[in-house]
Amino acid sequence: MSKDPLELKKYIRSVDNFPIDGIEFKDITSLIETPKAFSKTCDELTRITKEFGADLVASIESRGFIFAGTIARDLHLPFILARKPGKLPNETFQKSFDLEYGSTSIEIQKNTEVGTNHKIVIVDDLVATGGTAIACAELFTENFAVKNSNILILGIIDLTSLGGSKLITERNYKIETLIDY
Repeated sequence: MSKDPLELKKYIRSVDNFPIDGIEFKDITSLIETPKAFSKTCDELTRITKEFGADLVASIESRGFIFAGTIARDLHLPFILARKPGKLPNETFQKSFDLEYGSTSIEIQKNTEVGTNHKIVIVDDLVATGGTAIACAELFTENFAVKNSNILILGIIDLTSLGGSKLITERNYKIETLIDY
């Protein structure tokens, strides 16, 4: 049985063949456009982040920013951006990874203040193959010596059949999502 304890699935559209043929895209724009659903989602993500005891919130470009910003604001935590190459103004650490429909990379700034004992929540809208979330987590483990167990991947949706959440846990990162398909 699929997970949807907050009854949010009704606010998520499926779009066939986007961004390429064969992909069924989960569109969260209707969730964001519905104030009650958006607030419920943000409140739950904030609760999970607080329960984890996060010191920092990081997020992956671009839909994750929508949710991570509210968490960081509500909990008064620093908000770290993980962006596509060339979008950050300072020197960066970069990590390449594969997606379910291609490959890319993300960067965080080298001047970001991260301690080895910090607990970090990485927010994204969706976990598919896990590549994006793992790449972001590895930016922190490889460049700031953050322990894998101090990282929580937090998402709205888990596409369980693509195996990303399993790969995340196999690498000893924690993961929580609100909905699965």
